[in-house]
Amino acid sequence: MAICDIEEGYAFRMAEYILEKVRLPYTLHLFTAASELEKFVKREEIAVLLIAESALRLLKQEYLRQQVEQMFVLQESAHKKQDNLCYISKYQSPEKVIQLIIESVTDLADWDMEEVNREMDVKTIGLYSPVKRCLQTSFALCLGQILSRDHKVLYLNLETCSGFAQLFNREYTTDIMDAMYYFRTAREKFAMRMSSIVQNAGGLDYIPPVQHSLELKEVTGTQWLEFCRHVAAVGQYEYIILDLDEGVNGLFTLLNNCCKVYTVTREDSFAQAKMEQYEQTLKFNGLDEIAQKTVKCRFPIFRELPADLEQMTQGELAAYVRSIIKEDIYG
Repeated sequence: MAICDIEEGYAFRMAEYILEKVRLPYTLHLFTAASELEKFVKREEIAVLLIAESALRLLKQEYLRQQVEQMFVLQESAHKKQDNLCYISKYQSPEKVIQLIIESVTDLADWDMEEVNREMDVKTIGLYSPVKRCLQTSFALCLGQILSRDHKVLYLNLETCSGFAQLFNREYTTDIMDAMYYFRTAREKFAMRMSSIVQNAGGLDYIPPVQHSLELKEVTGTQWLEFCRHVAAVGQYEYIILDLDEGVNGLFTLLNNCCKVYTVTREDSFAQAKMEQYEQTLKFNGLDEIAQKTVKCRFPIFRELPADLEQMTQGELAAYVRSIIKEDIYG
């Protein structure tokens, strides 16, 4: 793959983004002079070329097209487009540019998937409680952000109504159901698509939870497990944190696959009644293994909780979570 743009700052930013965020099946070459690209194509064929409109005008286009399998032009002006070229607006985020390229790139069959198919020794931590409004998601985000300081961690929220777009004040163009769709239908491109799907909050990677789809219940627990294993291999994650509720199909399948399950409860009679019924359900269905790996958490009264969900590593909750990490996860 080659990038050519005489605007050096843009070219370097795009190359940096690709090298840091995107797993492409190509070596990457960067050119900030059209003449250098011209010399290069005399020696090498290029699978994918991303070239600025201004740089393209300086080259012999017919010869260039013979040496390039797929070319994408970064449009810089309102000049008339050539019908046989694929144009992408230059003035948008690198994530969007790469996403558009990934959607158009073909013939990835020769990409060696051996590295991606190699399973990671990922540890899955589950959070589930029959008690609602118990700070489960705050706990999960805090746990993930603290762990992510020393490990590669991915947070997955499988609630039907997480409210993340509102809580983080972000507009998500893709969510976890899009990721599952790509995983099912075009697995060979999934590693490249990951860069445009995964978001980050306070150092913690996460895939935006389902926004509007009603398809969450159609995904089985086994499919979620396969998805998690593949995502862990692609992203080289050491920990996956699953934030769960009854809306996910295969809840007990997922909990049974976790190395540790945290269940937050409270002292009031309603919470105690729900916990008792939940524990009886595990026992009745022969799910003793889930019960054995479950740590019940009864939080103290926190005087103040972080207002910013991207800064969960400070305060009383964080101190509490650090003690849990030290004792239960590392211990």
